[in-house]
Amino acid sequence: MRKEYDFSKAKRGAVVPAPPGKTRITIRLDSDLLDWFKQQVHAAGGGNYQTLINSILRDYVEGEKEQLEATLRRVIREELKRAS
Repeated sequence: MRKEYDFSKAKRGAVVPAPPGKTRITIRLDSDLLDWFKQQVHAAGGGNYQTLINSILRDYVEGEKEQLEATLRRVIREELKRAS
């Protein structure tokens, strides 16, 4: 090892940049929750627990959108019946 290193041309930040459309964040999760995600990935034969978390969050959000759309359609149908 050297006594000194020259970091004058070094850059701060992630070693591997996040792919387009992704944002690097820090999030605190309960340890047991994180362990569950890691176990699911391990049981499936490998993968990335962060990708699994992202997928589950996306499914939840899209499910909420579908529920909202169904509710709006029902309300609109009811209002159209009342108006006619």
